[in-house]
Amino acid sequence: MHNLVLSPIDPEKLIESISERVTAKILKAVNFEKNSGENPEQVLTIQQAAEFLNLTVPTMYSKSSKGELPVMKRGKRLYFSKQELTKYLQAGRKQSFADVEAEADAYLSNNKLGLKHGK
Repeated sequence: MHNLVLSPIDPEKLIESISERVTAKILKAVNFEKNSGENPEQVLTIQQAAEFLNLTVPTMYSKSSKGELPVMKRGKRLYFSKQELTKYLQAGRKQSFADVEAEADAYLSNNKLGLKHGK
């Protein structure tokens, strides 16, 4: 069991300490945004793209030649945009039941005949 000792803390020091920590977190977040904004279009080699998609390199070549993957070719080398690969992955996302239900509700609310047609 731990011994816990409570001592009074000067409110000014407490506020200053919290303020310093919050400021440090904000600066860290701002610096992260600046660094990630400098290179929004990260280009990957085929090995890096294969690792990113968790595929083998031969599968990457196959999908690229079939036009299934967004690819850039320079000479004999293939390059991939990380942003485009992320969009490729998101395009394959299956909708959840809640997504389908929300889409159906939106359709019915926008389609005046849809609500009256069933009655």
